Amino acid sequence: MTGVSDAFVLFGASGDLAEKKIFSALGRLEASGALPPRLFGVAKSGWQVEQLRDRIRSSLKAHAPDLGAPVVEALCRKFDYLDGDYRDEKTFKTLATQLGQSVAPLFYLAIPPSLFGSVADLLKKNHLTQNARLIVEKPFGRDLASAIELNRTLLGIVPEERLFRIDHYLGKDPVLNLVYFRFANSFLEPVWNNRYIDNIQITMSEKFGVADRAAFYDEVGAVRDVVQNHLLHTLSILAMEPPINATAEANREEKTKILKAISPLVENRIVRGQYQGYLAEKGVRPHSATETFVALETSIETWRWSGVPVFIRAGKCLAITATEIMVQFKKPPISVTHEPFPPGANYIRFRLGPDRVEIGLGARAKRPGPTMVGQPIELLVMRNQAGEEEPYELLLGDAIRGDQNLFTSQEAVEAAWRVVDPILKPEHPIYEYPAGSMGPGEAEALVAQHGGWHNPKDPASGTS
Repeated sequence: MTGVSDAFVLFGASGDLAEKKIFSALGRLEASGALPPRLFGVAKSGWQVEQLRDRIRSSLKAHAPDLGAPVVEALCRKFDYLDGDYRDEKTFKTLATQLGQSVAPLFYLAIPPSLFGSVADLLKKNHLTQNARLIVEKPFGRDLASAIELNRTLLGIVPEERLFRIDHYLGKDPVLNLVYFRFANSFLEPVWNNRYIDNIQITMSEKFGVADRAAFYDEVGAVRDVVQNHLLHTLSILAMEPPINATAEANREEKTKILKAISPLVENRIVRGQYQGYLAEKGVRPHSATETFVALETSIETWRWSGVPVFIRAGKCLAITATEIMVQFKKPPISVTHEPFPPGANYIRFRLGPDRVEIGLGARAKRPGPTMVGQPIELLVMRNQAGEEEPYELLLGDAIRGDQNLFTSQEAVEAAWRVVDPILKPEHPIYEYPAGSMGPGEAEALVAQHGGWHNPKDPASGTS
């Protein structure tokens, strides 16, 4: 199906995600004239339509205060509300009546994954999916088996080309900047391979803890929360081959090839940690062994990347909030006995936020003075993120137009689960670490032969 969706139906209209992210994205799309003429919110909250509209107004006031009153009121007028149970067929019969002559609706399931199957089945049973598009919010399963089952359920309702698996991380501007930098600069291509690159490190560090997500997080952990989706997909962007054309299919095919080539994780190359005080968080199970930190090593078994170790690290209550990629180059092939220019750290560093986007090129230069003594330098390109399009605005706009380029595919989801599936049932210790550190000391052994972990720097203090 091509063309623009003619109606937008939001399941979960009373939820936190709608209040914090979706309504502000819809407000900005309304300001740009990109929304369908009819919008519906569905929830089981005992609301009337004016209560939904009041929720929209308060959401936009908090999360999109720059939008003027005319835009806010225009968005509110477009929205109708349907109060009903997601498992009750009456809800869907009423929805079918309200949609009326709509021929290409877009359904957004911003609801717990446990309800996806019920809602999808009732949409189909009431003849609402013939030309519809369907958005589902991550997580896409809890392991490989559940991901396969979820895909089977959803693809029984709509075909792959009309299914949009939304992961807001893939719509972030810093991630898109990584894609652009990767292919827009020809100087990378000769050295972007195992002949020149020694190792790759990806760090996703968060200074905060689980906060009000504790009950959810305790059922998930760091591997499921960010490694299986955000960080493996970031790696696929970093390592992929150029797509053969500009279509969504070609782009997703190349990323999926990388995900399929990533070696499944093994127990002796992973370290789990848990920050001190986690067990006291409200909603965490007594004696929980859920990891709030994980460090691991894997590899990409392709001709370009074979032999290059990939180190991934993610955690909460660490020293800094930052996501950073470090591509470390091999030392120059200079004789040890005739080495007038001691090699330093040659690297490319990508800072993917949240505070800023940076691309740094690490090199060595001569220190001022008469002797041939060098010093490390970094050539830095820096760009602020102020005023950039929010991920949900970009992704929802793409879904309304039917552009799947920034959405993940069935193959990619299942390939990523195959990587982490072998270590989802931990059979080794979980190490405690103090809040404000960079995780348990046991993680250092993973990268000891490659110079240790690169810790993102805090620009305010200049420290790691």
